[in-house]
Amino acid sequence: MRYLLAALLLMMTVACRAGGQDAPPAPAAPAAEQGETRQILVMLHLPAPHFRPDVSYGANYRDDAGRLARRRIAEALAREHGLTILEGWPMPALNVDCYRMAEPAGAEPGKIVEALSRDARVDWAQAINTFSAQANDPLYPVQPAALQWQLGEVRKAATGRKVLVAVIDSGVEADHPDLAGQLAFQENFVDGQPYAAETHGTGVAAVIAALAGNGVGIEGVAPDARLMALRACWQIASGATRCNSFTLAKALNFALMHGAQVINLSLSGPADRLLRELIDVACARGVRVVGAVDAASADGGFPASHPGVFAVAADSSRQLSAQVLMAPGRDIPTAAPGARWGMVSGSSYSAAHISGMMAVLSELRPGLTLPQVRSSIVVQPGGINLCATVTRLTGKCTCVCVEVTPPKIVRLP
Repeated sequence: MRYLLAALLLMMTVACRAGGQDAPPAPAAPAAEQGETRQILVMLHLPAPHFRPDVSYGANYRDDAGRLARRRIAEALAREHGLTILEGWPMPALNVDCYRMAEPAGAEPGKIVEALSRDARVDWAQAINTFSAQANDPLYPVQPAALQWQLGEVRKAATGRKVLVAVIDSGVEADHPDLAGQLAFQENFVDGQPYAAETHGTGVAAVIAALAGNGVGIEGVAPDARLMALRACWQIASGATRCNSFTLAKALNFALMHGAQVINLSLSGPADRLLRELIDVACARGVRVVGAVDAASADGGFPASHPGVFAVAADSSRQLSAQVLMAPGRDIPTAAPGARWGMVSGSSYSAAHISGMMAVLSELRPGLTLPQVRSSIVVQPGGINLCATVTRLTGKCTCVCVEVTPPKIVRLP
């Protein structure tokens, strides 16, 4: 009945959208996207004796001498190569300081990065890559795909209680009726923009952890999980969502330094060393990292192609690796900015389902290694059987289970 009411509400919401006020206009792209000059990232190694976890996220360490020394190195490198330092940011999860720099006009693509990578003062340098959310346009037919997972029954066993899930995405509407009180952290890593509630981030967050039992909207896969709303992406004028290496790295570092147990990355782009190394650290710590598959990419895109990431697709219309998980990703009801709801599709929302599932499994068995988590997931021709997965982990019947009565043995005279 709850899903039926939600469906009716969604249809009314869509109808109101068509004849009423549109969503707020998208903010301007950050400086990294507006400028004509190419930008690069330069990593300077932070020697172990100077490492301090008590970082101020304005690119300051308490050991001012070490910070100033690294800054002087960055300035020297900038002078030598005609670069302009735009921003510096500590990445204690990797023991590096990351500097965003602008290349001079007319610089040959790749040449400066190549030269910096050979410099003994530099850990590594790379171009800033662009990433996109893996979402399609909103769809209107009401087919609550989450019903496939029998969430009402699963919640009798676990709800993701107190599991910390990092949603690295565009902005999340913290006071949405389905998300009020669900955010443990709300941070903005997009330079030059104030925090904003945006469509993609709000929708992804709600699929993971929308409130249950509040009488409105939808219910998340893990309604008792705690969310880290880390804005590393931004909504552009067309409604699409964009991110880059630097903003994503800042958010990943924050998630790692603040105890995220699950990290949701509903986005895709090219292979990226900085992000790969941060994900390596996450996997080494047992963090469940979930990535959306890009159907247009031969390898599923990055970070889904990372061997430690739980790659997720919305359907099996193309040949996919056996390691790719399938999850609901078509006609998904979810929250939208402005205390509204809408229908969405795409592997972004499939990934959000799996992140919610990871929160549920983390509550049940927090000590499982990543290979153990993967082997515990029950996959059937129709997709993941979450009830069977929970039963496998707990040893208790979670949903509708068939009890087999042992045969009665009759002794013959």
